[in-house]
Amino acid sequence: MILGRERKPLGVEPTRRDEERMIMKVIFHEAFYQVYSSDPAAAEGRMEAVVQVVEPVVEFVQAEPASSVDISAVHPEHRIEWVKRQGVYEIAALAAGGAIGAAQLGLEEPCFGLIRPPGHHASADSGWGFCYFNNMAIALEKLKRDGKIKKAYVLDIDLHFGDGTVNILKNSGYATVHNVASHDREAYLEEVREEMARCQADIIGISAGFDNHEDDWGGTLCTDDYREIGSLVRTAAERNGGGCFAILEGGYNHEVLGRNVMALIEGLSEVSTWQERG
Repeated sequence: MILGRERKPLGVEPTRRDEERMIMKVIFHEAFYQVYSSDPAAAEGRMEAVVQVVEPVVEFVQAEPASSVDISAVHPEHRIEWVKRQGVYEIAALAAGGAIGAAQLGLEEPCFGLIRPPGHHASADSGWGFCYFNNMAIALEKLKRDGKIKKAYVLDIDLHFGDGTVNILKNSGYATVHNVASHDREAYLEEVREEMARCQADIIGISAGFDNHEDDWGGTLCTDDYREIGSLVRTAAERNGGGCFAILEGGYNHEVLGRNVMALIEGLSEVSTWQERG
């Protein structure tokens, strides 16, 4: 039950009427509702706040856990064992698998990964900021190993610098990681515009933190700005003949989080030619 609303269980096929109004596939799992720790990323009601807003217009696709091979491609054994000792391996592996699913689907159509724990502060052998495994890096490494991409670009729009993603991918030779640095609203958007104008990659992944919102910790962006960011990413991906996806990172004001996620999804979904490809 989501905030008093009845919801079809994941895996139930949508009706024809449902399909006509759906604008994007969202990778999700009901296990993400659980409160797995005491940090804000695990707070009760966080996932519900998003699902309540996006459910009428998205198709949920169930996340599957990342394999030990996929996780080990990014994190050494001692890090994996530490995560297990914290009692969060299952949920962290599920989040990483959700990111893989979003990236794989993103090669064909824009996709959003509604996952947690977040991951962009997880380096190969350490982590902080509520992060255990680096979901973005695990997803991109999977695409690269499988020969699905040659170049990748990560746009991190979270309030906090995604140091873990940079640490893992900076010397990869195939991935560019850009953390938006501006704290002025218009300068922030202009930075994204300039980055997307010169971006050349087979896949663009957004580390989608929403804590830069005017009613969240950062106090910089309004809800419509996430729609523009999604549109800019989608346009760049289409220009490159590649794909795009986003995965949830930060965003802690439950009153606005759902609307902000919805705005990004709408921006990523607007170009009809995505449905004409393939």
